[in-house]
Amino acid sequence: MQTEAIMPDGSSSGRRWPSGTFLGRLPEDHRSDLLRAGQFRAFPARHVLVRQGDPTASVWLLLDALVKVTARTENGRQALLALRVSGDLIGEMAALDGAPRSATVITCGRVTVSQIRGPVFLEFLRRRPAAALALTHMTSERLRWSNQRRLDFASYDASRCLARVLLALAERHGIPVSTGTDLGIPLTQAEIGGLIGAKENTVHKALRELAALDLVSSPGRRRLVIHDLRRLAAYADLPLRRPCDPPDDLR
Repeated sequence: MQTEAIMPDGSSSGRRWPSGTFLGRLPEDHRSDLLRAGQFRAFPARHVLVRQGDPTASVWLLLDALVKVTARTENGRQALLALRVSGDLIGEMAALDGAPRSATVITCGRVTVSQIRGPVFLEFLRRRPAAALALTHMTSERLRWSNQRRLDFASYDASRCLARVLLALAERHGIPVSTGTDLGIPLTQAEIGGLIGAKENTVHKALRELAALDLVSSPGRRRLVIHDLRRLAAYADLPLRRPCDPPDDLR
C-alpha cells in the first residue's frame, strides 16, 4: 500500500494515485479541492466504515487504505463484492440518491481516510463538472467489472473463474516473492467464493485443482501465492497484461 503525506492545504505532494481510482482521475486542483472538503480520520483493522442498511450519507475517500466491500444476501450469506484501495471513493451512491447503504465496508488494516459530508460532496460535483464526469466513468467501469464476473460465471467452471479473479487481484495488489506472486490480500475461502459466486467447498475444490497444476499454493493462513502468472493466465483463457499496463478491474 502506498503511503505519502497529504499536505495541510489539501495537496497530495506529488503523489501518484493508482490508475482508475477516483483521485487518480482528477486534475491536481480538483484533488486539492476535494481533500480540503473532508475531515481526515484514521481507523484500525476490521473497523466497519460503512454498514449495510444505514441511512448515513457521508462519502469516504480512501487516502491510505485497503477495504473489503461486502453485502448480506436475503438467505443470510455474506458476499464479498469488491476491494477498494487508496484513491478510491466509497459511499457515493447513498450521497447521490439518499437511499440506505447497499453494502458494508470493512478495513483490512489500519487506514487513513477523508470523511466528506454528502451535501458537501454534491456541491463539489456541481462546481467541478470534470469530477462529475470522472465519477460517471468510475461507476461505468465498476458496472463493467460486475458484468464481466457474471459472464465468467456463465462461461467458465469454478477453477477458471477463480483463476481470472486471482489474476485481477494480483495485477492490483500482488507482491513479488521467491516462489512467484503473493496475492497481497488476506482472503478467506468464503470471501473468495463471494467474488466468484461459489460456495466455500467449491472454492476449496477449485484451489486444489490449481494447486495440483502447480499454479498456486497457500503457504499460510489466508495467503495465496501464484507461481506463474503467464501459466495461470493461459489456464484462465486471458491475455497477461504487461506490468506497466493499468488494470481495469476492481476499481
